[in-house]
Amino acid sequence: MTTRQHSYADAKKINLKIRTTNIVSQQLNIGDSRVLESREVGDGKTIRRRRESPDGTRFTTYERIEKPNIAVIKKDGGRELFDRDKLAGAIKQSVGKFFSSELEVEEIVTQVEDSIYNAGGSEVFSKQIGAFVLENLEDKSQVAYVRFASVFHDFKTLDDFVKILATRQHGDVK
Repeated sequence: MTTRQHSYADAKKINLKIRTTNIVSQQLNIGDSRVLESREVGDGKTIRRRRESPDGTRFTTYERIEKPNIAVIKKDGGRELFDRDKLAGAIKQSVGKFFSSELEVEEIVTQVEDSIYNAGGSEVFSKQIGAFVLENLEDKSQVAYVRFASVFHDFKTLDDFVKILATRQHGDVK
């Protein structure tokens, strides 16, 4: 499965970025496809379209309003552009199996992304992003919260786990 970004005349007019997934053919021209179904995704900020190319290949595109670039300041002081797909991959890898669907992970990613942009500024520390993820995991899954916290806080001993579990049980989270 590959992810490619396409834009076409109408999208450029309203400054939308099209993320196309599940593409079988690398020679796909989105302008030749027809829309089979359009639906608003739960966050109200994304439109999901099922499309079909002239050769019968079906694929899905997601339209989101393109937001300004934000630099992520890494632990080592390096900087890179915020990448929603990288965040989604990290969440899926660390705690994805604790959720019943991709939509739950996508919802967390959207909420974290919104928190990043709502914080203002053109830069965000990677530690802030991790804190936003923990905030969103807090109410969704206790096990996912503890597992993500163990990586985020770099647990080294069993006592680290015991401490986070004790604070979770007493409701003194964060």
